[in-house]
Amino acid sequence: MTKPRVKETDQGIQGEFTVQIYDKFQRRMRDKGWIETDAIIKSGIRSGHVLEIGPGPGYVGLEWLRKTEGTDLTGLDISPDMVSMAEGNANEYGLAARTKYMHSDGSKLPFEDGKFDAVFTTGSLHEWENPRSTFNEIWRVLKPGGRIFIGDLRRDMPAFIKWFLWIGAKPKEIRPGLITSINAAYTPEELAGLIKGTGMAACQVTNDLIGLTLAGSK
Repeated sequence: MTKPRVKETDQGIQGEFTVQIYDKFQRRMRDKGWIETDAIIKSGIRSGHVLEIGPGPGYVGLEWLRKTEGTDLTGLDISPDMVSMAEGNANEYGLAARTKYMHSDGSKLPFEDGKFDAVFTTGSLHEWENPRSTFNEIWRVLKPGGRIFIGDLRRDMPAFIKWFLWIGAKPKEIRPGLITSINAAYTPEELAGLIKGTGMAACQVTNDLIGLTLAGSK
């Protein structure tokens, strides 16, 4: 039986030490080829001006930019410390001119209707305070035909997968946060229920052993 969801945080990852640890974790994930950039591209998000919600230190979006042409990225994070980290990493990539990072809440996006060609996010859904409001906001700021990709962990992953992720998580200081993130994540059935009555109701929920994905177009 899957344990009830335990809320983790709605303030993102903050504090210099914690942000630096998470940056090291994400950088290692990038170097191992374990981030979801290719899945985002395969979903059809490969051009235009794109919004990334919860970019953290920025590696997913920056790798997406590196692998696409004629693209621009706006990243919005609830943690001002992560915004600063992502800006620094964009400079390191040489992609500062194609990025803009902002501190804001995804449930009240500070953009006009139909601004973006696509929206993606990975690993932030379980932190959203008001996921249904955020789904509707994403739908609002998408252009007609714009694409959506939302990826996250799943709480009901097999125990051996959770153990494997825990053992492989480095630096070791990240491990407690990994477990709280898994415990705060949704199951595929819960996500399917969350999108009912929102603009994303027609999007498709899929899953694998580790995570779940919500994808579709407006």
